[in-house]
Formats: sequence, C-alpha cells, structure tokens
Amino acid sequence: MGPKQRRGETTVERVLDCALDLYSAGGEEGVTVSAVTSASGVSAGSVYHHFGSLQGVLTALAHRWLGRLLAELAGAVERSEGDARSGIEALVGAYLRFVREHPDAARLMHSVTVDRHAMEQGRQVRGSQEARLAPLAVWLLARQEAGEVAALPPAVLEALVMGPVTALARRWLALGDVDLDETAPALAHRVWRSVSP
Repeated sequence: MGPKQRRGETTVERVLDCALDLYSAGGEEGVTVSAVTSASGVSAGSVYHHFGSLQGVLTALAHRWLGRLLAELAGAVERSEGDARSGIEALVGAYLRFVREHPDAARLMHSVTVDRHAMEQGRQVRGSQEARLAPLAVWLLARQEAGEVAALPPAVLEALVMGPVTALARRWLALGDVDLDETAPALAHRVWRSVSP
C-alpha cells in the first residue's frame, strides 16, 4: 500500500470515528458536514471525495460496525461447543453483548436511516457483507446437513435466528426496559426451539 492510499484510509477512519462520536452526542441531527469537518480536521472536499455525501458517511459507519458485529457472531459460533444448540445460544448471546457494549453504534445500525438504505440497496448491502456472512452460512448449512437444524430455506433460518434478537436489541436501544443479560438465555432457548428439527 502506497503513502497516498494509507493517507486515504487514515482520513476515512478519522471521519468515521468522529462521525460516531457526533452521532453518540447528538443523534443523526448532530452529524453534519460542518460538525464532521470541525471534529476530524478533514476538509469538506475530502469528506465528499471519500464518501460522496453525508448519507455516505452514515452508511459507511453503519457498514463498518455491521462488519464488526458479523465478525463477533462468527467468532462466537466458531468458539461454541460445535453442536447447533450451543452455536445458536452463542450467537444470540454475542449479538446482545455487542449491542450492550456498543450502544451508539448499535443504535445507528438499527436506525430508520440505515434501514431505509438497506431496503433501497438490499442486494448491494448484502453483497458488501457477504464475506463476513459466509462463515455463519457455512456453519448453519453444516448443522442443517447433519440434521441438527430444521430443513428450512436459508432465508427462513436467518429470519428465525436473527429476527427475535434484532427485535429485542431494538427494544433495549429504544426503551432500555429489558435486562439483556437476564433475557439472553430465554431468548436463545426460544430461538433454538424455532430452528431445531
């Protein structure tokens, strides 16, 4: 990697770090081009060059944290005892732990703005995370072929596993009326029952 490319990557990282700080402090309204340039020391032209728009900054930030979440989930499944049930329980626990440890990033990832982008650019978003999704898909397929998981289409399995976890995470982020540590085992058990053969 050449010096120019390294500087570009450093600029991107600085903008994204500052954007998350601004989002944490003031929500989406707090993330303006002026605020980003002031906090990061990066010029507006550079922000537009690397991200295309302010929406591009938020999208890149959400993708960055989604990638981190998916890596955590894959690691949790790989570290589990190997059977489908322990893997599902590890995945649910890892997701909720990630949300609790990174609430601002999780709030952005679950925001209306990011949801709207995902709906409009679903295939592109999915494609950009495919490498990070692959270990989870391979693990789930192997469990399915071993007869440990119900013979359902991959999209249905994904919805049954991720849907309830995402819903609980959103509730905690919005209302804070759920103890994630206390709830995780019960949710994991119910998710497991929904996908067990």
